[in-house]
Amino acid sequence: MNKHVQTATSLSADPQLWKDFLALCDCGGRLCGTESERRAFALIRERGRLASAGVEATSIPVNYGGWSIKRASLALDDGVTLPCQPLLRTVATAAQGLVAEVIDLGRGTPEEFDAHADDIGGRIVLVRHELMFAAGTIHRRRKYDLARRHGAAGFLIAGPLPGAVVAGSTGRDSADEGIPAVGISPEGAARLRRTERGWPAVTLRIETAEGAAQTETLLFELPGREDEWVVLSAHVDGHDLAESAMDNATGVAAVLAVARALAPSVSSFQRGLRLAFFSVEEWALTGSRQYVEALTPGARDAIALNVNLDSIAGSPNLTALTSGFARLEPFLLRVAETAGQSLRTVRPLMVNSDHASFAQAGIPAIRLVAGFDDPAANLRYVLTPADTRDKVSQAELRQAAMLSAALVEAACNANGDEAARWRQR
Repeated sequence: MNKHVQTATSLSADPQLWKDFLALCDCGGRLCGTESERRAFALIRERGRLASAGVEATSIPVNYGGWSIKRASLALDDGVTLPCQPLLRTVATAAQGLVAEVIDLGRGTPEEFDAHADDIGGRIVLVRHELMFAAGTIHRRRKYDLARRHGAAGFLIAGPLPGAVVAGSTGRDSADEGIPAVGISPEGAARLRRTERGWPAVTLRIETAEGAAQTETLLFELPGREDEWVVLSAHVDGHDLAESAMDNATGVAAVLAVARALAPSVSSFQRGLRLAFFSVEEWALTGSRQYVEALTPGARDAIALNVNLDSIAGSPNLTALTSGFARLEPFLLRVAETAGQSLRTVRPLMVNSDHASFAQAGIPAIRLVAGFDDPAANLRYVLTPADTRDKVSQAELRQAAMLSAALVEAACNANGDEAARWRQR
């Protein structure tokens, strides 16, 4: 039996994959700075040691601008209160609240902002949340930044799920002033249409607590024959609306499963395997960015590839976001075909997960994601209260873990010439 078949067989019969996924969901949404996140890290520390055949975790402190919400409300001028979800790191309003008119810019494209530039100043901008895993998506943080640049007083984003608000991050740095921002439901957005009487007025109140905070990055290192590495990563943190099941209990559970499958063989591989569990990903990729920035030039050069697993189930269709590293694509497609799996590659760099921190530093990096460009996939529920374990099937998660293991094993054993080509843009 060859090594690829052995790896596939061990993963296909691994009951711990699903148990780890459920245990991570049991921790809750894992919002940074909460007990839910701390429980998840404790779980990963123990499960990671077992998965990597006794390797103890290395913990790297991650200092960041802590933030928590005390209370928030959004009220119409007739007193009706609309459900809302403060976006991560939103600034607070004054105690009396922000009283302003709402201008609905629909999807919130740059063209829509430009067309209404004269109307935005001093008003609260309303836009729509988009499927994040799609070509041409305009990310929420870009819309937020457009609102700020046009002088908006506040920011509302309407979610896709009937009856539910939407979560997300402003991407704001803790030292940045920003503007107040919340997610609302599609029904709430419908109440905020302009009429012949003019733009609707609302009162937005947000009270927050901010201060220095610390979380961690956990690393498990399994050396190969040479001092080169493949980094297999997943982010631990999530949102408090639900279980953050797809985003990203799926990725964390799969990293642990790949480690169990490959740990007995890694010492014979050309390159070692480094498992990286990041946090503060939902807050502008802070954990992975700090990790990459702290690497010496030699340590960066020693990383042949980052394989980042984020939201890898919720659909059977898998895509590798190749971050502009075109020479990676034939390798990835060859490995997937050999493993009997279908894989799509998408080339433009998408700064939507931790792979971007590696790619922007010149390290070849991919993100494996499920349901790309499929508006009917369960990934449409990410960042909503419906990101729960029932949206993931065991078959989807196992399929993604098996492909991840095949990619990692092949990358660990690729010859030097091929690995060098991966760095060419």
